[in-house]
Amino acid sequence: MCGIIGCVGRDDTLGTLVHGLSKLEYRGYDSAGVALGGETLGVLKRAGELGALRDALEGGPDLSGSVGIGHTRWSTHGPPTDENAHPHLDCAGSVAVVHNGIIENYQKLRDELSDAGHEFESDTDTEVVPHLIEAGLESGADPETAFRAAIDRLEGSFAIACLVAGRESVFVARNDSPLVLGIDGDATYLASDVPAFREFTDRVVYLDDGEFAELSAGGWQVTDADGAPVEKSIETVAWDPEDTGKSGYDHFMLKEIHEQPRALRQCLRGRVDELGGTVSVEELGDLDFDRIHLVAAGTSYHAAVYGAGLLSAEGISAQAHYAHEYASSPPPIEDATVVGVSQSGETADTLAATREARRRGAGTLALTNTVGSTMARECDDAFYIRSGPEIGVAATKTFAGQQTALNLLTQVVADGTPDRDLVSALRDLPGDVQTILDESNAEAVAEAYLDAEAYFFIGRGLNFPVALEGALKMKEISYEHAEGFAAGELKHGPLALVTANTPVFATVVGDGELARKTVGNVKEVEARDAPVVAVTDGRSDADRYADHTLEIPETDPRTAAILANVQLQLASYHTAAKLGRSIDKPRNLAKSVTVE
Repeated sequence: MCGIIGCVGRDDTLGTLVHGLSKLEYRGYDSAGVALGGETLGVLKRAGELGALRDALEGGPDLSGSVGIGHTRWSTHGPPTDENAHPHLDCAGSVAVVHNGIIENYQKLRDELSDAGHEFESDTDTEVVPHLIEAGLESGADPETAFRAAIDRLEGSFAIACLVAGRESVFVARNDSPLVLGIDGDATYLASDVPAFREFTDRVVYLDDGEFAELSAGGWQVTDADGAPVEKSIETVAWDPEDTGKSGYDHFMLKEIHEQPRALRQCLRGRVDELGGTVSVEELGDLDFDRIHLVAAGTSYHAAVYGAGLLSAEGISAQAHYAHEYASSPPPIEDATVVGVSQSGETADTLAATREARRRGAGTLALTNTVGSTMARECDDAFYIRSGPEIGVAATKTFAGQQTALNLLTQVVADGTPDRDLVSALRDLPGDVQTILDESNAEAVAEAYLDAEAYFFIGRGLNFPVALEGALKMKEISYEHAEGFAAGELKHGPLALVTANTPVFATVVGDGELARKTVGNVKEVEARDAPVVAVTDGRSDADRYADHTLEIPETDPRTAAILANVQLQLASYHTAAKLGRSIDKPRNLAKSVTVE
């Protein structure tokens, strides 16, 4: 989940590294550091957000060098301190290493190195790597050989970049953690994600597991574990670097909430024939969708639950599973197609689940936002949601994109005639979202309940995962206690927690049986003096029993769940903003969860 940046061939190496780190803070912001190399190494690192490193650089040592690496950290081993920040050095200060992932056998290696006289200064698993390289150099190996030998000793997940004094190169290795190269004439970049160098180039090379790379003034080369050259294709990134800016918004999250109409149009473009009333998705290939397992984690899991509901309603056997549970103890897979749902396409838990499915012979589909991601490359096919870069740690537009893509998937794999009601609703969806953004009173609702003890979210059917996601957003960015429930479960225990200071957000759409039953749950809450916020299209009586109403346009029940989620996103955002929380960088979290 940490962010790595590296570069060779830039005039302003230090400035390039700091710029790259600023674009990677969504991956971790507990500490940051840089190392510049040439004949000697210069290193500076600080605990805290990137601003602390910037302040230290202004009055600190004069760092210079023709090559460099940088790192922004999400803590795993050891708290966020200067000592635990990356880069990490060997005893002699001649090897600098940055790392994303977890080295599972680090304690054994650390004990071995300590017994050999190496001294450690941090609590991290990463620090064993520069000492292993140092040991190789002391035995007479050249830097590349010493680096490869050290990597060969590691167990676990890692993306590693290394500098060695006297060698104007960056050595790179990848296993289960993302790394991508940026190619720009005489300059070459390395990063955990494209935004780190997108301002400089749109030409990229994605590294695969088990591959090594060396970046030098003479160019770049990718090799396999045996040192044999690997031919890699150079791909072009479609999105503009301005897409990763705030565009005048106070927070990335608010910007990305407001980008949802455009993101949904991009998801639908070329896939929905409004005149013919049909849906097509070319990316699905020859996969068999008679039985589907959706595997995911976090927000993507809520999308998977929503998708399973859509598919089941069409008579397709579909189940949503937590990826981390599926990977270790999957149900019988047999002839199921496994769909990995992941915004980044790098989620370690979901990758583990799709890999286990492939090992057992299942067909796999990656439903992701990130072109060229590990999951997209490893699965049989990739279905892209086309939401564009999402920088805010709390997912917003990508969840709406996942919901929309799962509606498309359902229509393609379901037997029968095209559902013209849904096609019409999908056509109107971007405009309906824009209506909410223009007219929402979520800020006033947030103001009314700032002193709440807890926030509850309820829904039935397709609105149950919306309740789960609404609660997750509130937790993530406001740090207030929030829970999501299937509305029918409220009376089976959670009702004991309801008080006059626990507002309940109830999503009620349409006027059918599910809506009527949810209104019954609203009455149960009202009878216990809890305030009610109804998220509704007005077709039921829910607003009659509510203290506040968040309105959504009337539409098909399947797309109504997408609209309801937008109102809940706004309610969470305004709550967090009024409480003064760190909205784009919520504590203890990171955007891309690349460790299990």
